[in-house]
Amino acid sequence: MADRLQARAVSKQQRESLFRFGTRTAAQLSNLIQFETDVLLWLPRPFLCKFQIAFDQRLSELNPHLRILQISSAESLGGGERHLADLANGLVDRGHDVFVALRPRSALSEELTKVPKQNITTLALRNSLDVRSARELAKLARKKDIQIVHAHMARDYPLAAYAARLNSVARLILTRHVLFPLNRLHRLTFARASRIIAVSQAVASQLRADKVALTDKISVVLNGIDVRRFALAREQFQRREFLRRWQLPEQSILVGTVGELTPLKGHQDFLLAAAQISKQITGCNFIIAGIDHSPDGRNEAQIESLIDELNLRNRVRRVSWLDDLAQLYCALDVFVSASHTESFGLAIVEAMASRTAVVATETAGAREIVRDEETGLLTRIGNPNALATAIQSLLSDEANRVRIAAAAQRDVAERFGLERMIDETEKIYRASLQ
Repeated sequence: MADRLQARAVSKQQRESLFRFGTRTAAQLSNLIQFETDVLLWLPRPFLCKFQIAFDQRLSELNPHLRILQISSAESLGGGERHLADLANGLVDRGHDVFVALRPRSALSEELTKVPKQNITTLALRNSLDVRSARELAKLARKKDIQIVHAHMARDYPLAAYAARLNSVARLILTRHVLFPLNRLHRLTFARASRIIAVSQAVASQLRADKVALTDKISVVLNGIDVRRFALAREQFQRREFLRRWQLPEQSILVGTVGELTPLKGHQDFLLAAAQISKQITGCNFIIAGIDHSPDGRNEAQIESLIDELNLRNRVRRVSWLDDLAQLYCALDVFVSASHTESFGLAIVEAMASRTAVVATETAGAREIVRDEETGLLTRIGNPNALATAIQSLLSDEANRVRIAAAAQRDVAERFGLERMIDETEKIYRASLQ
């Protein structure tokens, strides 16, 4: 007993020392997390711990409403942020107490329509070693009796782990939205998580291959969308009105893509394909919707330069942001995802839910969504010629385009509904508490 108490005292002293003197190196924080993990593995589990586990389980059964803290340091909206907003709003609808920690100027704050304003906290959330934010998260979790601490971005994982570690009731859940590798600090954090959620089988396979966590800790919860919203948008869509507002000819054929302006999204391939198609099909216009988050605006400048180089200025319409993407999806004759890598592909699912035919490069994420020749067309990555051929095949065969679009809408409704995503996540929360 004395050895156990001494070990705990040392752990506490190291922890307090770390946060007293401000930000330390990643190695120091990694050592601290590893030290505490080793201590917990070494210490015997007394009867009282077993009693506490049984008590927590019984308490969870008696109290169906959970107290959940969602954390995201994202400033702009992407697929991961849409996922968090839909999840948080849906959990509130089910009667759970949802709290959210965001950066001060986060675009997410406007999307959390169901979360009470007093439940949204703003913190710096600068990086993985933001000591002040970690302490504030821990205080918030303690004050609100948080049961689930759920983080969605890699730089937030260690901060969330610290907040959960200092609150005995709280369980740590981490969602992985992308395929990029993790560093050593994040690997240690993953070891402390009750469960890791992958948004696709591709992400789960990457996590298993990287051996960042025990296999039985990894669960796949495919992204979900509000399919009813997109179906309703299709029913109410007025194409003539859309073309009038966009100042496009009534007989326009529209091909478009949606996504952040980054080389990984393949916008240059899209434009090269557009140049080929415009020579074959008159009246075809192309739309690119996306924001450039590069510090110097380099990505947008490259795209604009390529538009001029390919003499597409009169054929391409660029928009940075649309409040209602569903209207754009409905307006398109073909939606294109030219990505070089995609962990899931939320825009693909949204376009399919809008009953719009899809052409996508065969990234790992797209292969999980699109059934080639049935619910869309898949083409080789980084091949503008193949992309152009696939798009033209749909534009020249209206019957096949309508068939594929209808099949896609039905498939999305069955596989990618928002309620299913919330159900599966909620079950993971409860399992972690038990």
